[in-house]
Amino acid sequence: MVDVYLFSGFLGSGKTSLLKKMITELKDKGLKPAVFMNELGSMNFDSEEVGDGVPLKEILDGCICCSGSEKSEAQIQTLLAEEEFDVLLIETTGAAHPIEALDAIFSPLFAERLNFRGIVTVADSKRFMERQQLPPQVRSLFLEQIRHADLLLANKSDLLSDSEQSQVIFEIQQLNPSARIVQTVHAKVPFQLLESMNHQSRGTVAQAPISKLKLQTKIVAFDRPVEREVFEEWLRDLPDTVYRIKGYVTLAGHSYPHSFQYAYGMVQWLPEYMKLRNQIVLIGENLEELVFP
Repeated sequence: MVDVYLFSGFLGSGKTSLLKKMITELKDKGLKPAVFMNELGSMNFDSEEVGDGVPLKEILDGCICCSGSEKSEAQIQTLLAEEEFDVLLIETTGAAHPIEALDAIFSPLFAERLNFRGIVTVADSKRFMERQQLPPQVRSLFLEQIRHADLLLANKSDLLSDSEQSQVIFEIQQLNPSARIVQTVHAKVPFQLLESMNHQSRGTVAQAPISKLKLQTKIVAFDRPVEREVFEEWLRDLPDTVYRIKGYVTLAGHSYPHSFQYAYGMVQWLPEYMKLRNQIVLIGENLEELVFP
């Protein structure tokens, strides 16, 4: 399995600086990194920072977590098929919600190959101090990126006084009391710190704690066709703590699987016309308590 780290943070927070340092450290350790980058514009100048010899895929002119979701899935699938590597570093656009980005990359086509280690959010300390000056929607996203971090880098701390630094740490802890918070300059942290984040439990069904909300991912495979009525009855009985399901399910009486999407109680089926692995990925809380049809 490939260890996966997702880098989140608002525009200009220092994610690319973190990415460059992690690439260097991984190479020094004899590990081969690969990178998946996202940029809202049609040009991604940050990709030039990755360097030679590092497998790279990117999605431009769209967000990993909305219009670019299908492209993201295709790019990561291609990366896994064409390259051999040990660690996948994902840098999201500054406009991405980390949980939605996670949903976009956890495709049932290859989820069993990914050992998700956690979300690293890089927060601009000075911007955090001045967050009330941001437009409400931008401020909301900025705070959401902080709330869902496993590891939080309070970056650019050198721009603040000692008392301001203490205030930033205190207020960030109120937003996300379970994340480890580290003050940084130029996002400099050792890779060992990332390795210390939550490990994915290993077994036939994968689980990956990813945030203070104790979100998990679980992969469920089906070895035979499923009765649609039985499956949808199971969906209706799901608790509110199951936020998202997607995957491919072969329904009884059909030769090919259906693409399946579930979010906030809404279900969507789309027919496919090729053989695909019958499995779904769930994202939510307390997934180990679920009984599947």
